[in-house]
Amino acid sequence: MADEDLSKLRIDRGDANLKARASGKRWRLAWWTGGFAAAAVGVYMAVAYRTSIPVEVATVSLAYPSQAYTLLNATGYVVAQRKAAVASKATGRLEWLDVREGSKVREGEVIARLENQDVAATMDQAAANIKVAQANFEQGQAELRDAKRALDRSHELLAKNFVSKAANDEAVARYEKAMAAIRGYQAAIAVARANYRAAQIAVEQTLIRAPFDGVVLTKNANVGDVITPFSSALGSQAAVVTMADMSTLEVEADVAESNLGKVRIDQPCEIQLDALPELRFRGAVQRMVPTVDRSKATVMAKIRFVDKDPRILPEMSAKVGFLSREIPDNQRAPRTAVQSAATVKRGGRDVVFVIRDNRTVETPVQLGERIGELVEIVNGPRPGDKVVLKPSATLRDGAAVSLQSK
Repeated sequence: MADEDLSKLRIDRGDANLKARASGKRWRLAWWTGGFAAAAVGVYMAVAYRTSIPVEVATVSLAYPSQAYTLLNATGYVVAQRKAAVASKATGRLEWLDVREGSKVREGEVIARLENQDVAATMDQAAANIKVAQANFEQGQAELRDAKRALDRSHELLAKNFVSKAANDEAVARYEKAMAAIRGYQAAIAVARANYRAAQIAVEQTLIRAPFDGVVLTKNANVGDVITPFSSALGSQAAVVTMADMSTLEVEADVAESNLGKVRIDQPCEIQLDALPELRFRGAVQRMVPTVDRSKATVMAKIRFVDKDPRILPEMSAKVGFLSREIPDNQRAPRTAVQSAATVKRGGRDVVFVIRDNRTVETPVQLGERIGELVEIVNGPRPGDKVVLKPSATLRDGAAVSLQSK
């Protein structure tokens, strides 16, 4: 009995070893499985992090509220209503030029002069002829006074029968001849003065004057060039300078026939110049040219500038927006805006995905009024920033993207 009881108290070493080995295998399997899963997740995350997602891109820009009131857009050029090619009526060699491109001139100011020694000499000669005619006139007046005194004495002597009637007739004839000479001298003075005026005009024609207040646009001739009225001679010039009155600048824009119903005289407009894209100028329809360009089926509209700016120059390209009404002053300033399709909801707030270094940055925004197809951004990205257009629901902060401009 005692031996049987002791035999029951022995430990089965083989079964315990088997169980321990089985448990170790299970732990090793679990460890390898977990490590493999973690590595798989890491590889997946790395691949997902490095793979670029192709996205459409929009740019945050400055928009003007006037876009919501624009009925029609047209393109054209800035022109000066008052413009002149300044030339000389005389023919001669240019000897003096006092202006260049950009020079401001006043009406009547001498801006150039032709060689005029010959016509100046003719004018001096005409002035001398006036003096000769006046001297002859004075001599004739002296002769007339002498003839008048002789005639008076003859009348007195004839009344006393101291002279014959024939002698008195000679005194009368001398007086009448002196009177006729006076009339001839007066006519000679008038002729001399007329010749002098003609010579003055000839000299004046060699002086080229500004026809109105303005600015010189181009200089077409240099000192030494031959100037002719119609530039008929080889190597000659007709216009010395081209100038314009900058206060009369306006925009000429072509309007399609089908859109004429949207345009009216004095209609408010907004003018944008390619040279000054950050500015918008107020304008108004001044007049419509009463004819249609058959080749383009357009009518030319002329828009005056309400806002003046010295940076506006002739021949600048311009875009004109014809507005339905005048824009209030508080809506003339540009506003930061983006396409509405670039904004999405994330966590109950409006956000856009700004792209920096080809990665997305989820940026909260405060939206304002709609401006046409755009929406105002009160707070958020700045003009020039690129954002994802139509971001997908799976797009997250920090995702790598490849840009597709739109």
